[in-house]
Amino acid sequence: MMPTELLSPGIFQMLAAVLVPLIAAGLWRNIYLLAIPIVSFWWTIGLTPGDILTAEVFDLSLIVMRVDSLTLVFAYVFEIATLISIIFAWHIRDAVQQVAGLVYSGAAIAGVFAGDLVTLFVMWELTALASVFLIWARRTGPSFWAGMRYLIILIGSGVLLLAGAIIHYQATGSIVFNALGVGTLGTNLILLAFAVKCAFPLLHNWVQDSYGQATVTGTVFLSAFTTKLAVYALARGFPGTDMLIWIGATMAAFPVLFAIIESDFRRVLAYGLNTQLGFMVVGVGIGTELSLNGTAAHAFTGVLYLALLFMSMGAVLFRTDTINGSELGGLYKSMPWSAGFCIIGALSISAFPLTGGFVSKSLIISAAAGEGHWIVWAVLLLASAGVFIHSGLKVPFFTFFAQDSGKRLEEAPVNMLIAMAITAALCLGIGIFPEYLYSILPHQVDYIPYTTAHVITQLQLLAFSALVFAVLVSKRIFPTPLKSVNLDTDWVYRRLLPRICGASIALISTAYHATARMAGIRAERAIRMSFHLTGPHSTLARTWEIGSSALWVMVLLAICLVLYYM
Repeated sequence: MMPTELLSPGIFQMLAAVLVPLIAAGLWRNIYLLAIPIVSFWWTIGLTPGDILTAEVFDLSLIVMRVDSLTLVFAYVFEIATLISIIFAWHIRDAVQQVAGLVYSGAAIAGVFAGDLVTLFVMWELTALASVFLIWARRTGPSFWAGMRYLIILIGSGVLLLAGAIIHYQATGSIVFNALGVGTLGTNLILLAFAVKCAFPLLHNWVQDSYGQATVTGTVFLSAFTTKLAVYALARGFPGTDMLIWIGATMAAFPVLFAIIESDFRRVLAYGLNTQLGFMVVGVGIGTELSLNGTAAHAFTGVLYLALLFMSMGAVLFRTDTINGSELGGLYKSMPWSAGFCIIGALSISAFPLTGGFVSKSLIISAAAGEGHWIVWAVLLLASAGVFIHSGLKVPFFTFFAQDSGKRLEEAPVNMLIAMAITAALCLGIGIFPEYLYSILPHQVDYIPYTTAHVITQLQLLAFSALVFAVLVSKRIFPTPLKSVNLDTDWVYRRLLPRICGASIALISTAYHATARMAGIRAERAIRMSFHLTGPHSTLARTWEIGSSALWVMVLLAICLVLYYM
């Protein structure tokens, strides 16, 4: 019996991770950790479109594993990301991070293979539960609260997914995860669940908080799986949804300003990740074969160059114990290899020709132009320029080449350098030989990225952006990284809403006390009037003559008789 008839590579990886604490920390554990993603990757390579694994659970037919061309693209890059992350984390001895990283990546891989909404939900929640330990493992107060926010938001996303799946099942009788479309309550809830995990605008700040507070190695894991699993889910469930085009364009553009003024360079890169997600969402929204190929290709290359950038910043954090731009500079003298790898990642995220980012981003931009979305096309070009300024220039410049901070350190550990070298080679290899990436995309690719127009347009854009950056820095206009907190749209949640709530409570309290005071005054007046009429010295309390009393009794009786016979 073949292994694929029993479980998927992702589930195998999660089960293998459980045994990690049983092996003593050291060489043998490290070998075991390295073997897990290698076996899982070999397993995935052996899969072919059409392979399927089902299970019957509570009268539900679950598709635990479904293999097609779309799942394989994401599964391949997730396996590669797991391998390089394990190599990067080779030096650590913390079993919590090791187990959490493998379970997290395994759940993401299993989620990509999930062919039904119930299996997807289980893996969706497992990614959240496992990955939060990569934040808490830093063991600081800010990391604890960032992890709590991360967990609440992503678990909430899972609740939305489950609710949507239940409603969809009641309406259609099916839990198969294929193209769903929008318009019903169930599918709208599912789309909202994907939106939360994909970090749509106003739902994105958990990315900056969590990535900025995770461990050195944890950030590398986080950058690869959670949001890309959401991109896959969108591509599977909602291709061709028009509103995603404009949402994606907004995602690509809005982080630019916040990234430019941000001082924590891991948070800067998290904004860069938001922008890259925007490109992918635009591709899903357009929904053509070219755009969906672009989404899959950009997810593949994005995992690599973002991992490379986060690894280089992680190496800096590991050696300097800071990642704030105001405390760095001149590190190329001590960490030349890390600086070189960071530059390769910066060029790739900026879509420089001969890098992976160029050959994947070109597909989406060309698809937008081909479908006549010229405004979106222009926004994506401007977003590309913005990414080059903050992630392609700002991060490496202020980290390695700006005013010397005086720090003289050792180069990153050998295992970190090996992981960065592998990732950098992949970024350049895909850029030089794009046909290998194109061959695994979901649809037939009839596209040549290296045309004269594409190359010249992109080089002009990058050259102009570099000129703007150089002028602003030389004139001391470009925002110098300062140690500060950038709230972004969190200002609404952390400042505006508390102030509105505080003002509302104060207004209600004032109105209550004023009403209570007025009611007390009126009650006092009524009591005094009643005392005046019925008190011991009132007219009614006096002793009346018998004749007067009899007269009043007769009057009252007469009134009663009249009323009775009317």
